[in-house]
Amino acid sequence: MRYCTRCVQPDTRPNIVFDEEGVCMACRYQERRSEIDWQAREEELRKIAEWAKKHSQKDGFHCVIGVSGGKDSHFQAFHARDRLGLKALLVTNAPDTPTRVGRENLENLLQHGFDLISIRVNPRVMRAVTRQGFYEYGNPVKASEYSLWASAYIIALKFRIPLVVQGENPAITLGISGGQLPTGGDALQIRLHNTLSGGNASDWLEEGIEARDLQFLQFPHQEVQKSKLKAVFLNYYAREWAYTGNTEFAVARGLMGTPDHDPAKTGKLSPYTSVDSDAHILNQMIKYYKFGFGFVTDEVCYRIREDGMTREEGISLIEQYDGRCDERYIRDFCDYIGITRAEFSSVLDRFVNRDLFRMDPETGRWLPKFRVGSGIDH
Repeated sequence: MRYCTRCVQPDTRPNIVFDEEGVCMACRYQERRSEIDWQAREEELRKIAEWAKKHSQKDGFHCVIGVSGGKDSHFQAFHARDRLGLKALLVTNAPDTPTRVGRENLENLLQHGFDLISIRVNPRVMRAVTRQGFYEYGNPVKASEYSLWASAYIIALKFRIPLVVQGENPAITLGISGGQLPTGGDALQIRLHNTLSGGNASDWLEEGIEARDLQFLQFPHQEVQKSKLKAVFLNYYAREWAYTGNTEFAVARGLMGTPDHDPAKTGKLSPYTSVDSDAHILNQMIKYYKFGFGFVTDEVCYRIREDGMTREEGISLIEQYDGRCDERYIRDFCDYIGITRAEFSSVLDRFVNRDLFRMDPETGRWLPKFRVGSGIDH
């Protein structure tokens, strides 16, 4: 295990790429931002927006934007409408267990003057595939990611809307280009992403669940390829796009954070990120035990690149909070999918990376073998 020498990103992230100097591609991209011709990119985006207006139905929507109601959703919606002049239809893939603040943030966005379609998969189906994702992949949100990515494209095709405006390209923000995603603005390439490449709704078929129950989990690959649909990653085109900047932008327009936020309980630094469902907190804890990093690592890496946080400051925060998850989130999840706390621990233990963690025989807790920022000495 080794870390990027600029930020604190580990090489255990799937498909991460480091260069010969040990620097991750996300840091290299950030270095090159000052060399980008942002005016040319804005002009390119405006041409795409004008194309969408010309190819929309009369009095119809120009674009579809998938939203959760969070910081990036606010930036995307306002940028599309106020900077590009697009009539946007927002689409949300409603979580099965939404938080109060998540619902309020989505309502806040709508009250700024947007139309919304909310998709919610049959709760019995979602509960079953969530359980399946946890048991088979150690990923309780895997199935919901299928519908999260697919929903905007499904709606765009159904309503013959020519453009989908996505948020960030993971190849840019995470540095996972490695033969997967181009570092450009064409979001149709999202079909090459981990979750979608080769992924079909049939992955979730089991007793009691039929293909027709999973329509909103199926990315419409063939339909998209046959259509004239276009899709863009906004962070490729918008110079203002940034982790902290988007947060400040959305807060200024009414975004609410989690009340009484405590990083020691949530495993994340900002009260404004991933607040629509508590499932994110649990999933980040599981990710920590699988790969040796959680959401705090991601937050710290963004802030090192964008805000000047030092690597040492970031390491300290990661050591304190990464992978934390209050017991109530675990018990809520157990109740949701109908298992005991002991069953949860048994499944989690199967996915813990033994190369990165060891079991403390006295406490029964998994302890890291690695040191944040330096890795494992062999």
